[in-house]
Amino acid sequence: MQKIRPCLWFDDQAEEAATFYVSVFGGDSRIEKVTRWPEGTESAGSAGSVLTVDFVLAGQEYLGLNGGPQFHFSEAVSLSVDCVDQEEVDRLWAKLTEGGEESMCGWLKDRYGLSWQIVPRALPELLGGPDRARADRAMKVMMGMRKLDVRTLLDA
Repeated sequence: MQKIRPCLWFDDQAEEAATFYVSVFGGDSRIEKVTRWPEGTESAGSAGSVLTVDFVLAGQEYLGLNGGPQFHFSEAVSLSVDCVDQEEVDRLWAKLTEGGEESMCGWLKDRYGLSWQIVPRALPELLGGPDRARADRAMKVMMGMRKLDVRTLLDA
């Protein structure tokens, strides 16, 4: 078990969301354990319904919690995904925006309201590179994009 792992609060969709995320990321992704509300519990969930889901995405452990409708995701917390190339950006963008919504600069919200940053590996290299004029041009181009386009960023 990781010493620190993110806990994602859902109303009642933790298992559904974890299953979806595992299908999106594949590879080293899996559901580890599902815990259910015990009998006689007065809480957000009914006895026998899902309380928590331990799952792994691309080797990173997460905990999904069905805590009820009191809290919602916001852009203040997002999951940033390092994408090897445009193909990976396109694939993840298509899957995660299904039922969700696009935002700006490579950000999106999935169908559960969780914010993601889908970042091509070339972007941090461009923005942090020694050519500051090129970095400024890449930043300006990125600010006008929704899904990031590696070729356009490199050509900036």
